[in-house]
Amino acid sequence: MIERTLLSARYGIKGRVESMLNFELENHKPLREIVYEQLKFQILKGKIKPGTRMMEVELAEDMGVSRTPVREAIRKLEKEALVVIEPRKGAYVSGISVKEMVDTLVVREELEALAASLAAKRVTEEELDDLDRNVRQYTEAIASGAMDKIIHADESFHRKIVGLSGNKALIQLFESVQELSLRFRYLYYEDFSRYENMPVEHKKIVEAIRSGDSDAARTMSDNHVKKLKDFVVREGESAFGSREDGEFPPASREEDVL
Repeated sequence: MIERTLLSARYGIKGRVESMLNFELENHKPLREIVYEQLKFQILKGKIKPGTRMMEVELAEDMGVSRTPVREAIRKLEKEALVVIEPRKGAYVSGISVKEMVDTLVVREELEALAASLAAKRVTEEELDDLDRNVRQYTEAIASGAMDKIIHADESFHRKIVGLSGNKALIQLFESVQELSLRFRYLYYEDFSRYENMPVEHKKIVEAIRSGDSDAARTMSDNHVKKLKDFVVREGESAFGSREDGEFPPASREEDVL
């Protein structure tokens, strides 16, 4: 059995999960949901890396729960394509293929360009001030090098603009692609050179929306996401370490975790 300290290093969940378990249980949330949400959160953030074996017994010990909620969580994560389960090999965190990233960015490119164009027609001064604050926070986060703050500010910026479209269907479509986008962001932001100019691009989008020019807002947003998409196409596997099909081989351990 691997020591708990090693498990914490492997899965990155011990301290946070124990405090969250206590909080959520006090609020009568089902244990299986707590375990599922915490594992999902750590996978999306990249704390549990693609290709990591999801060892049921070890996860249960590390989280201080029985194997049953862990097993249920792994099954649920499989349905969401965050975990791959193979007979006699076990479960491991799925990879992110270049194609999946490109497909997601193609959708984001269209949705966010439309959102920006709609926002330009209806945005208020108060909402523009909020976007300005976000750009400043993003700039400060990048200067600090705090990964979680950088990604939170980036994600918040794009979500705010989509929200400003006032189109509920558009907002729902945008939310449906956010989980894969979050995994992509944590990979993308590992290299500072990839995002040092991002605040400037965000500011250009805000200024285009402020001008009330829908076409300009659409173009600025489209160009911004297109740069990310072109980068993924250009750099692909060398930048993100994923194979074309996004599959990662299971770890070398032979135990069946299910």
